Amino acid sequence: MSPTQTLDTAALQVMLDKQAIYEVLIRYCRGADRGDADLIAQAYHDDAIEDHGGTFEGPASDYLEMLRKVLPSAPRMTHATTNVLIEVDGDVARAESYIMTFSRRDQGVDDPFDSLTMARVIDRFERRDGRWAIAHRRLAWEWNHEMPLKESWGRGAIASDPDALTRGAKKPDDILYSWNWRAS
Repeated sequence: MSPTQTLDTAALQVMLDKQAIYEVLIRYCRGADRGDADLIAQAYHDDAIEDHGGTFEGPASDYLEMLRKVLPSAPRMTHATTNVLIEVDGDVARAESYIMTFSRRDQGVDDPFDSLTMARVIDRFERRDGRWAIAHRRLAWEWNHEMPLKESWGRGAIASDPDALTRGAKKPDDILYSWNWRAS
């Protein structure tokens, strides 16, 4: 840094805050996909409110209690978080993000199908004791598309024998929880 340049520590702090908030959003989705309600719980403050767009509204602790029952046997899901915009104002922030969810509905149904859903979440984050977490979440459903289940793994181009593939799973069976990535 030259003598005429100065480090804008306030701008740097905002960038660090935005990164911390972004990681909360991504870990929430990881928790949903892996059936890890404990990981989702870390996204919220203890007194947070969850408004899940008409499917649930109330204390996030009640929402988490429901997830602890549902997630272990929930269908295979993949959440992708996109279009994240975070506005930080001191110890409060607003985050808007789009969440696209793919869900495989093939257990306990006569007509298996895949579901693709887009929702948008608006989160009020608060930094308390140095930790960013959701204080209030509101979800708006954007659209949903269902299609017949047809899995061919690229018509065999990805895998001629799908049984040989390492597949994602719920906690604790997923590679995220079973692989020691620090040791090679």
